[in-house]
Amino acid sequence: MTGSEESEEAVGRAAGAGPLLLGVRHHGPGSARAVRAALEEARPRVVLIEGPPEADALIPLAADEEMRPPVALLAHAVDEPGRSAFWPLAEFSPEWVAIRWALEHDVPARFIDLPATHTLAWGRQEDEAGVEGEAPLDAKTADSEGDSGPGPASEPGPADVRIDPLGVLAETAGYDDPERWWEDVVEHRGVGEGDALAPFTVLEEAMGALRETYGSGGHDRDLVREAYMRLQVRAAQREFEDGVAVVCGAWHVPALRRKTTVAADKALLRGLPKVKTDMTWVPWTHRRLSRVSGYGAGIDSPGWYGHLFSAPDRPVERWMTKVAGLLRAEDRLVSSAHVIEAVRLAETLAAMRGRPLPGLSETTDAVRAVMCEGSDVPLALVEDRLVVGDVLGEVPSTAPAVPLQRDLARLQRRLRLKPEALERELELDLRKETDAARSRLLHRLRLLGIAWGEPAASRGSTGTFRETWRLRWEPELSVRVAEAGVWGTTVLSAATAKAEADAVTAQGLADVTALAERCLLAELPDALPTVMRILADRAALDTDVGRLAQALPALVRSLRYGDVRGTDTGALGEVAAGLAERVFVGLPPACTALDADGAEEMRRHVDTVHGAVGLLRDAPEAGQGHLRARWQAVLRVLSGRDTVPGVIRGRAVRLLLDDGELAQEEAARLMGHVLSPGTPPADAAAWIEGFVGGGSGGGMLLVHDERLLGLVDAWLTGVPAEAFTDVLPLLRRTFSAYEPGVRRTLGELVRRGPGAGIGATGAGSGIPGFAAELDPVRADAVLPVLRLLLGLDEVAEDIGKDLVGVTG
Repeated sequence: MTGSEESEEAVGRAAGAGPLLLGVRHHGPGSARAVRAALEEARPRVVLIEGPPEADALIPLAADEEMRPPVALLAHAVDEPGRSAFWPLAEFSPEWVAIRWALEHDVPARFIDLPATHTLAWGRQEDEAGVEGEAPLDAKTADSEGDSGPGPASEPGPADVRIDPLGVLAETAGYDDPERWWEDVVEHRGVGEGDALAPFTVLEEAMGALRETYGSGGHDRDLVREAYMRLQVRAAQREFEDGVAVVCGAWHVPALRRKTTVAADKALLRGLPKVKTDMTWVPWTHRRLSRVSGYGAGIDSPGWYGHLFSAPDRPVERWMTKVAGLLRAEDRLVSSAHVIEAVRLAETLAAMRGRPLPGLSETTDAVRAVMCEGSDVPLALVEDRLVVGDVLGEVPSTAPAVPLQRDLARLQRRLRLKPEALERELELDLRKETDAARSRLLHRLRLLGIAWGEPAASRGSTGTFRETWRLRWEPELSVRVAEAGVWGTTVLSAATAKAEADAVTAQGLADVTALAERCLLAELPDALPTVMRILADRAALDTDVGRLAQALPALVRSLRYGDVRGTDTGALGEVAAGLAERVFVGLPPACTALDADGAEEMRRHVDTVHGAVGLLRDAPEAGQGHLRARWQAVLRVLSGRDTVPGVIRGRAVRLLLDDGELAQEEAARLMGHVLSPGTPPADAAAWIEGFVGGGSGGGMLLVHDERLLGLVDAWLTGVPAEAFTDVLPLLRRTFSAYEPGVRRTLGELVRRGPGAGIGATGAGSGIPGFAAELDPVRADAVLPVLRLLLGLDEVAEDIGKDLVGVTG
């Protein structure tokens, strides 16, 4: 009897014994090739696939030209969109191959796993019961066999321990790595003619032996799922008789083969919880496939598995060529000789290790040794870009979606913002209409909790018209979009409703002001009045000066958006000005009777308010030209009140000096008063910290003002020895914040003594390049060159030509 006749007889025996059960490992390219070969040989009349039956109507979309795996079936609860489950499918997934085969041959394809309506309801019951651990986004979790579905919550008994089927089989075969065993037995085994059913027969026998030993393997929910699948298989057999093929996880095959009664299976399904569910296709990524969650087992190397599936002939040579192309794109010197030597080394390693073909470990070792010269740095790039990969699937526009998802897709197309799995930076110029619209979309999505883009520091410009975003689309964002759909049917309406709701539930004044800022960034004119009303009410009731001071900067920053974005910020300016007035009134009393930590915190609030007032002064929406004068009066009160801690008094004097409201002579007088012998050393040290500390350029102030430096020096040398250890920490904290050059200059000035300022450093001081006073002759010689550089007149240009001729 020929091999073909034997195969036909095997198929006939399998058909006569019941449905054709094809046990697979999810996301296994070897299983996918074997499934295709088995279906081609058996030619079933219906293909049943492990998956949620609610998705049967979505199967035809797999044949759409716009469908590009990896993709996933997404099920979410209608009333609770955040409760969801994924069933990812890659190009090399056996289930995807089975779906495509059925569509190409006009054969019905159906999903037969437990409905998602029960899967999601189980997750809700666990949450309500307070099951420990964070509820996963994916209702399904992984095991090494490739499938472990949800089921009723239960505790495994001592005789029903959760096992790793592949691990047990690999250990039995003498392997210490289940992945390597699977590669040798399945992935590196070609599917030849007449041998299509052999892999499934062997796996069924192995899984049968394991289930006899371990029962359900600790997956008690599998018993419920398998009962449902048996019922669906029986229904298909009644309709199609013996032309039924089932593609499912190999672990379930013995259970589906087992003879049970319909009544017993229905009894297991009685009383299951339900929740109303919607389903659709969503894009997936190779990187997401590598996580141990979702449908089937997480795989460490989806990019490598995809390569094995798409390149069954000469996979090692083709892989090394890919690696070489990636490294060359990163400006590494990789030649054809490197590729040849890497292939030879991989084959040699496989032979030494007793493997039929080089696997991922052999190819990785060869790449490291030959192409990466033993370095793991370029190898990490290979593992990230190729072994895992950043492939992002696509779904057709005709796929079911919530209205919000459709509006988002429309905006993405109009603004040319294509979702990508690879992180990229996006620079926006808000003066351009398209970039401004992109900014609004990204800010609105962030307000909805859809973190497609994250703001980043701009490297090219610090202007307010520039924005930098880091974009990366993750599959979970599809769930966030569905969840945000409860707020509205468009991105604008949803963001508006969400902002209004957040304003009502905001805990503190700072939260409301931050929300107002986000509303302006997202340009939500309909939400802003509600947020402003709540902000005004909260500000009127809040008496904590610290919270008021924290809330003011966000409001003032928001006033600046009107310049570039054209946003009406008049109402915001009124609230900001009123908030500033309340801070002015409450700040002096709040600065009394403070300990050291409270004084330092209040000093930061003073700096914050000072910066905000400076911006308010430039904002015409505030309409408060007197705010600056009011704030200066507050600073004068703080600087002269003895009950205010020294760090705050010193900071107030410094701010007045920087704004030109206080003459240097007056600042020196105040410092001299504070540093007099009658002031406690600790209070004087705190005053110095407030005046010249905090990274406010106090070091340069001392460098250029000999009087202030002399006062500090004289005070420091006069501090009693018993008090010096108390003030030393404050002084170290103050002066250690200066740049090294400033500290070095201050040290040099102190070493020379009084009267040796920067202007006096010259020939007599031993520092070359400086004179005791200005030399007019030498200064005049520089003027023509400066005029040439500035292009002021033609005479300077002639002089410049002469200078060039002289210097040659």
